[in-house]
Amino acid sequence: MNIETLYEDDDIIIVNKPAGLLVVQDRFNHDLPCLNRTLEAKLGQKIWVVHRRDRDTSGVICFAKNEHAHRYLSILFQERDVNKFYAALVVGIVNPPEGRIEGAIAEHPAANGKMIVAKKGKMAITDYKVVEQWPLYSLLQFQIHTGRTHQIRVHMQSIGHPIVCDELYGDGQPFLLSNIKRKYRMSEKDEQEKPLLSRLALHAYRLEFNKEDGTPIVAEAPLPRDMAACVKQLNKWSKSTMYPPESNE
Repeated sequence: MNIETLYEDDDIIIVNKPAGLLVVQDRFNHDLPCLNRTLEAKLGQKIWVVHRRDRDTSGVICFAKNEHAHRYLSILFQERDVNKFYAALVVGIVNPPEGRIEGAIAEHPAANGKMIVAKKGKMAITDYKVVEQWPLYSLLQFQIHTGRTHQIRVHMQSIGHPIVCDELYGDGQPFLLSNIKRKYRMSEKDEQEKPLLSRLALHAYRLEFNKEDGTPIVAEAPLPRDMAACVKQLNKWSKSTMYPPESNE
């Protein structure tokens, strides 16, 4: 598996995680490949996990290459001395186009693995800004100031704009060209439409922190091809044709 390295030195390695790849194996997915084992095989050495990403979230992620660096980075992330930036496609037009969401997050009382905004949860703070907007969708960038489970996903659902293709907090439907192109017609050779995007439309695009010696580290990963393809089509069809497809009835 080809994993793009964004930064590497004797203490850390930062890579661009592909969507669909686990960071570490869990009890439910013993046989699936995972990022930390893939990197260990590539480097020929043990690495330490510093922080996590959801399986379907792509983008920048950092690992330590020795125990000392792991201790330092773990404290850095725990004390929030790291700047973390994300991009996401969300459903609908977001208004106001820039703001802060402050909402405590707790485990869902009935749904295992799901989180909710709740007064008794742990405080979570998410800043957002609209980058581009179309009649049915918006591209947003985020900076999170806390690291709660599913934070951006939960916060966006709480204001009525779930992330595209989110199965837990949205409708989970894939992004189809027929959603935005009027009079869309499939090719005769295709039995069903192929989605432009079929995974959570969330990408960690930038990570900033200082090493123990004060060296500033900045790692960036461009928007992945599947999300970029959606943006391209949204820009192409937004001016006059971005409406629900016409009925054939």
